[in-house]
Amino acid sequence: MKLSDLSISQLEQAANMLKAIAHPMRIAILGFLEEGKKLTVTEIHELLGIEQSTTSHHLGILKDKGVLASKREGKNTYYFLKHPDLGNIVTCVSQCTTD
Repeated sequence: MKLSDLSISQLEQAANMLKAIAHPMRIAILGFLEEGKKLTVTEIHELLGIEQSTTSHHLGILKDKGVLASKREGKNTYYFLKHPDLGNIVTCVSQCTTD
């Protein structure tokens, strides 16, 4: 599908997803969840090295905008990319930032 084939509503949703991703910590979260990985808030906050409440805030934004999904298993909630292709955004942007 080409961008020119998308409706205004789809373009707005895409823009909102990109706005949600546009933060260094959120880009890092996407990187951790590439290739179908599922992580808990605790695992993500340890990888980021920031407060768990801050991590939860970032995860909430990404989930609210349709970037992430979550699944509860026992006492843990696992976060994962709602659309696996979103991991390609991190790869693409990182390739564009290298000299």
